[in-house]
Amino acid sequence: MKRTLFAFIVICTTGLCFAQENPFVRHIYTADPSAHVWEDGRLYVYPSHDIDPPKGCDRMDRYHVFSTDDMVNWTDHGEILNSSQVPWGRPEGGFMWAPDCAYRNGTYYFYFPHPSGTEWNKTWKVGIATSKKPASDFEVQGYLNLGEDNFAMIDPCVFVDDDGQAYFYYGGGARCAGARLKDNMVELAEPLTFMEGLKDFHEATWVFKRNGTYYLTYADNNREDGKGANRLNYATSKNPLGPWTYQGIYLEPTGCDTSHGSVVEYKGQWYAFYHNSVLSGRGNLRSICVDKLYFNADGTIQKVVQTGKLYKK
Repeated sequence: MKRTLFAFIVICTTGLCFAQENPFVRHIYTADPSAHVWEDGRLYVYPSHDIDPPKGCDRMDRYHVFSTDDMVNWTDHGEILNSSQVPWGRPEGGFMWAPDCAYRNGTYYFYFPHPSGTEWNKTWKVGIATSKKPASDFEVQGYLNLGEDNFAMIDPCVFVDDDGQAYFYYGGGARCAGARLKDNMVELAEPLTFMEGLKDFHEATWVFKRNGTYYLTYADNNREDGKGANRLNYATSKNPLGPWTYQGIYLEPTGCDTSHGSVVEYKGQWYAFYHNSVLSGRGNLRSICVDKLYFNADGTIQKVVQTGKLYKK
């Protein structure tokens, strides 16, 4: 697939800088952004792909990768995987939701949720595809052995600590679980344990580390406003597997029923990635956005200012 290069214009007024083209991907619909900085100095985003026209959420069956080296110009590296390439996958295809990617010893490991049977929500697995490149040539290798209790367990996240130890997380339906990974990145090193201390967990686990503190971010159910539009919450710990201390909300609803994001530092600035429905006006045709993220002196996160809301069509 031909690579696409596109840019957004940065405008600054009264001290507030925001991206005029936020959402920053506009030629296709994307959601659930997983952002990483790799050794080549670029920032890569691995999102899911809302297919237009939508049919619920079951037509999400392919993945693209986007990258930048300046947070202004973004490259679409094209499609890297679709459901027809998953030999153990659901016969009807579809249902390729929020993915993640990790790097170890020259290999990129792409983790993606996908059912193995027609009864999709009872047959979720976390597949693994590998490549020597961050944005192409991925080949499916199989899936993680996560046991038999896979109902609604989606949204894989892999966090690699400073000492090189990798951790796997996933969750859904009010459950969030995690465990250490073996060095081969395709097997758990220990049984899964459920994360303790999270408030109103729904899905969309993301883990990162800053100044010796581990942060776990996730989407809640948001029953407080009666609308159920998810918000992004976070908790902290001194241990990558908790227990966790709930800290609050860092991203309010984005205009979609769902919310899913990632947090990453790039060139000395922290960023929050998320999705909204500004371009389509439909919750199942979403678009990924990015805004700066700031911390207070005590390590708590300030609420993100969603500049993408400024640009409705």
